[in-house]
Amino acid sequence: MIRLENVTYKYPYQNKEAVKNINLSVKSGEVVVCTGVSGCGKTTLIRLINGLCPHYYKGELSGNVFICNENTKEKTIGELSSYTGSLFQDPEQQFFALNVDDELAFALECKGLDADTIKKEINKTAHEFKIQHILSSSVNDLSEGQKQKVGLAGIILQKAKVIILDEPTANLDVESTDELAEKIKYLKLQGYAILIVDHRLYWTKDIADRFIVMSKGEIVKEGDFSILLNNEFRKIYGLRDIEITDNRSTLADYKNSSKNIINIENLSFNYKGKENLFNNASFTVPFGVTAILGENGAGKTTLAKLLTGINKNITGKITINNKEIDKKILVKTASLVLQNADFQLYMKSTYDEIYMSVDVSHNNITEDEKKEITNNLLNQFDLYHLKERHPQSLSGGEKQRLVIACAVAKEPSIIILDEPTSGLDGRNMMRITNILQNLANKGVAVVVITHDLELINNICQYAIRLPFSDSLKQQAV
Repeated sequence: MIRLENVTYKYPYQNKEAVKNINLSVKSGEVVVCTGVSGCGKTTLIRLINGLCPHYYKGELSGNVFICNENTKEKTIGELSSYTGSLFQDPEQQFFALNVDDELAFALECKGLDADTIKKEINKTAHEFKIQHILSSSVNDLSEGQKQKVGLAGIILQKAKVIILDEPTANLDVESTDELAEKIKYLKLQGYAILIVDHRLYWTKDIADRFIVMSKGEIVKEGDFSILLNNEFRKIYGLRDIEITDNRSTLADYKNSSKNIINIENLSFNYKGKENLFNNASFTVPFGVTAILGENGAGKTTLAKLLTGINKNITGKITINNKEIDKKILVKTASLVLQNADFQLYMKSTYDEIYMSVDVSHNNITEDEKKEITNNLLNQFDLYHLKERHPQSLSGGEKQRLVIACAVAKEPSIIILDEPTSGLDGRNMMRITNILQNLANKGVAVVVITHDLELINNICQYAIRLPFSDSLKQQAV
């Protein structure tokens, strides 16, 4: 179904090949998992299979890529889409419609199916992915995890026999990840050829037939799950752990800490035209690293935006280190790292992106000192070699590190990170873990919204579990 023969590819205006000498096959009824550090060529591999490289991104391609025995060089992207269904790391990039039901109907309408058949297919798939309650919602009102579920559902509705999933669990809660694994087992039995690109490996153990490890654009290892058992091998290639324990229930409740940095009293909030999402909610954020836990759509991102002053239509009292904070200036003392890094990148280079954050936050230091801070952060986040690159040209994991570096540059009292490790390999996950722990040790309130069990096990001490009372109503954010 998928076959790459001696494939080498270089993007326009780049001196170095993105991938080289790739030989790979995925057969009908087979699941292959591709992993490796950020920037190793995984996303390019996906683009070669679905035809975006070279048809959209142009560049130089040597060798041949076959999908269902068709050479991608001889087919348009539109023609290839009838063979392949791709879930991008950011599902928003592939949405065509404004509402969920219209988005799911799009591919079926293009096939000329009648309205009754389309409705039946959508309802069936929506129930399988447990998204029937958001069918009438705007895609812009969904949580990132809900968007990922909608993207997956849309691919299944296409019934293309080749499925490519780019970080499919990045924004899914643990329970939804388990459900996805079961769904993939079912698709295997139906004869689908499935390529999964992911940093998180534990959930693929029982569904993948083969694993390939990439480094610097090449496949360095291929085999069954046993190739990942060697701890030294995983460390060398920056891979995640393969056995993860679910320790969420063991995290201390935020109410049990006597060292609270943030106190919230009688917090109320509603989106315009909708009923209150919070009604007189009171809680604390203790010293250390706190995880905000809850299923997709529970209200975690909304809470983060409230605590950092992004959402301003709130009532209640917020105290930081026993000092009441004017909610209008809360945004100046807090940093929020969003799930979608693209929303926070504006400058023309990686260097400028961090420098601007330093410049805005440090008015009383010299130009040389600002440059020194910028360069130190570039090194700390392993981005110095990318300092001249345009931020939008970086890989997903590199963008993620960049926006976290910008948040740290502001030296905030509060830093809230929404799925900070969603696109990070094992090496960079530990890098971010250490940086966040150091911030917490310096007295910064560190809060992570995460479904990443590995991150939770490594760093989190406390948990705010949503919904934490009847005052929180289930609603998409």
